[in-house]
Amino acid sequence: MWAAIRRNRRRSWVLVGCMGAILLGFGFLVGSAVAPEAGWLGMLAASGLWLVLWFGATIEGDRVLLMTAGAQRIGKEDAPQLWNIVEEMSIASGLGGPPDVYLIWDPGPNAFAVERGRRRSVAVTSGLLERLSRDELQGVIGHEIGHIRNRDSSFMTLAGVMLGAIVLLSEAVLRVAWWGGGRRRSSRGGHAAVFLAALAAAILAPFFARLLYLACSRRREHLADACAARFTRYPEGLASALEKIAAGASAVGGASRVLAPMYIINPLQSLASFQLFSTHPPTEERVKILRGMAGAGYSAYEEAFRRVRGGKRPCLDETTLSKDTPVPVRAPSVDRESREEAVRRAEEVHDLLGRLNGLVLLTCACGVKIKVPAEMKREGIPCPRCGRTRAVPSAQPVPAPEAPSVPILRYERSSHGWESFKCACGAVKHLSPKFKAPFVRCDRCGQKIDVVECVA
Repeated sequence: MWAAIRRNRRRSWVLVGCMGAILLGFGFLVGSAVAPEAGWLGMLAASGLWLVLWFGATIEGDRVLLMTAGAQRIGKEDAPQLWNIVEEMSIASGLGGPPDVYLIWDPGPNAFAVERGRRRSVAVTSGLLERLSRDELQGVIGHEIGHIRNRDSSFMTLAGVMLGAIVLLSEAVLRVAWWGGGRRRSSRGGHAAVFLAALAAAILAPFFARLLYLACSRRREHLADACAARFTRYPEGLASALEKIAAGASAVGGASRVLAPMYIINPLQSLASFQLFSTHPPTEERVKILRGMAGAGYSAYEEAFRRVRGGKRPCLDETTLSKDTPVPVRAPSVDRESREEAVRRAEEVHDLLGRLNGLVLLTCACGVKIKVPAEMKREGIPCPRCGRTRAVPSAQPVPAPEAPSVPILRYERSSHGWESFKCACGAVKHLSPKFKAPFVRCDRCGQKIDVVECVA
C-alpha cells in the first residue's frame, strides 16, 4: 500500500511543481510589465507571497478550514457512536491515536478531514449523522481516515495555498489594469506587448492552476475508497453512503471553493459541466467499483476498478497487490434499520446541536422536547402539546454552611442523563450522563455551582 501512496505523491508533486512554474512565470511577466529589468523581482515577489500563505497554512491552516466550515469540536459523550467508529477506523488503519472530531451544523450530508503535523481532525455534518446508518457512517469515516493516513489532507492544503497565491496575484494585476495602469504605460510607449502578456496570464493562470489543483484531488479519491473498503471490510457501507451523500451534497451551505474539493463528495460538483472541472471521480463509477468487489482487500478493489474503468491504467501498483492478502466481506451490522432507530438517531443529533448552540433542553411529562434560548428570561415555558408549564431548570442560591449570609449556587439533578440548566448570570451549562464531579464552574462568570446527584 505504501508503494501506491508514494506513486500517488510523486504524481501530485509533479502537478504542484507545474503550479509553482505557473506562479513563477506569472510573477516574471508581471515584473517585466512594470519594468524590463524587474522580471526577477516579480518572481521574488510571487515566491514571497506564496511563502507568507504557506507559513500561515502551516501554523493554523487546519483550524482556518474548520472555522470556515463552521465546525465545532465534540467529545465522546456528545456522540458516542461516532467517536466509537472513529476509534475503530484509527485502529484498523494503524493511525495510532484517533483524530479530533468536529460537527458542522448543516443539513447536507458530507464530511472531510484536515491535518497539520500531528494535529488531525475529521469533520462531519449534522445531516450526515441524521441520514446514515452505522455501517454507512463507518464507510465515510474509513474514507476520511484513509486520506489522513495517506497524507492527502496536508498535501491538498499545500496545493490550495499555491492556488491561492496565483489567484491573489491575478486579482492584483486585473485590478491595476482596470484602474488604468495599463493605459498609462501604453501611452508612454512602454512595453505594451509584455503588459498584454501579463494581462492574459492574469486571466489564464488561475484557470490552469485550478485544473491542476482539481487533478491533485481526483487522484486521491479512489485510493481513499480502497482504504475504506479494507478498513471496514464492508464495501457496501461506503457505496450506500456515497449514494445518500450525492443525493443531498448540494444542500451543504458555506462550502468555499478551496474547501469543497476536500469533502468526500464536492458540494459544488453540480457547477462543473465537464469532467475536466471535476474534483472527484463520478459518484456512479465509485459506487460501481465498490459494489463490484469480490472481497474487501486491495486486490479486490483493483479488479473491480479495472473492470469498471474498461482496462485503463491501474489504481494500485503491483507491489501493493503482490503483498495483499484476501479479506472477506463481513456481514452488515444490522440487516435493516428500523424507523424507530432512525428517529432516535435524528433526535440525538438535534439534542447535540441544541447543546452546542447553548440552548436549554427540556422534556415535558408528555414526551415533547423543548429547546429554550438562553436569552429567554421566563422561569417557565408552556408545552406546545399538553399546555402544562415546565419550569426552566436553573441553579438556585442557598446559604453557605460556613457563612449563611453569603449564598452559593446549587443545582439538583433530576436524572442520570443529559441535563441543561441556567446559571444566575444566564449562561447555560450542560451535564453529561458521565458527569460525577461535586461542582461545575460557569464559563461566563466563573462562579462555582455545587451539583447534587440524582439519588433515584
